[in-house]
Amino acid sequence: MPTQVTPTSPNVGQNAGMRTMTVRNADHPSMPVALFYPSKSPTKTMRLGPYAPVMAFNGVPELPLKGIVLVSHGSGGGQLAHHNLAVRLAQSGYLVAAPQHPGDNWEDRSLVLADDYFAERPRQLSRLLDALLIDPFWRDVVAGLQVGALGHSVGGFSVIALAGGMGDPQQMLRHCAATADDQLFCQLVGDPHGLAGSNDPDLAVNKASEAGSAAINFDVQDKRIRAVFAMAPPGVAFAGDSLKRIKVPLRIITAEKDIVSPPKYHGDWLRARLPQAAFEEVPNAGHFAFMAPPVAQLMSDAGNPGENPPGFDREQYLLTLEQQVVTFFDEKITMR
Repeated sequence: MPTQVTPTSPNVGQNAGMRTMTVRNADHPSMPVALFYPSKSPTKTMRLGPYAPVMAFNGVPELPLKGIVLVSHGSGGGQLAHHNLAVRLAQSGYLVAAPQHPGDNWEDRSLVLADDYFAERPRQLSRLLDALLIDPFWRDVVAGLQVGALGHSVGGFSVIALAGGMGDPQQMLRHCAATADDQLFCQLVGDPHGLAGSNDPDLAVNKASEAGSAAINFDVQDKRIRAVFAMAPPGVAFAGDSLKRIKVPLRIITAEKDIVSPPKYHGDWLRARLPQAAFEEVPNAGHFAFMAPPVAQLMSDAGNPGENPPGFDREQYLLTLEQQVVTFFDEKITMR
């Protein structure tokens, strides 16, 4: 039987509950999801893999909710990579749905070099929202709520794509053919040794055509998404003209010392094409500044996500980021 919930007024400063669900689709891999929500149930610190969120596991939800926020982790991550942001949003009255992206997580990277990677990843978020809206427990709870999306790195790409941006594999490969110092991004779009730094844009176009990318529909816009907050997104992955389709509120934050999505190639590229968006570059921050600090060592293609540039205080910065995220969604999607 579903847990009984009792409607109350939203109570900022309450606890965060967490429960899990699995999105099942006959045509796609199963997708595990962490759901965070406001709760008055007692919390405790729980060690879950490399993270230790403070929350009430299977706590009783408090209603009504302010809105729904989808959270998309970066490549090779998991549903707890931004648990601090999810907890803060839940404490503020939101239902937060954080999937572990099938084929692009810490256990399975099989999707990463697929031709449809930059289309399938955002579509996974849309399928999550579909499932949430028909879930026997949540469907009545979330009926009529507005939806926002928050993402980091390729998760940032994914949420901007939901707002209307479209991936452009030929452009990505041209960029990688002409650029020798963006190899961590270029690993996502082709062979970094045979392509990056080759200075042969025609080779890039031919490679993209051979991959069959022209046959893939990169239009993944989901008009249910009413506001987007993107952290360190790989901007050059988008077709420039497609960004003109974005009409929802958009905030983009980049990191000065990001070696995965260097601002000079990605954040600045977006800034020049999205005059209506709110931009910020965080001084001295690295790519992982936007992630919850792990309590155990992690490794990725870009190094240890727990490490920071010398002099950067991630824990202090995250307090600022958490407030920015809550304020953004309060202003853009909260039902009034």
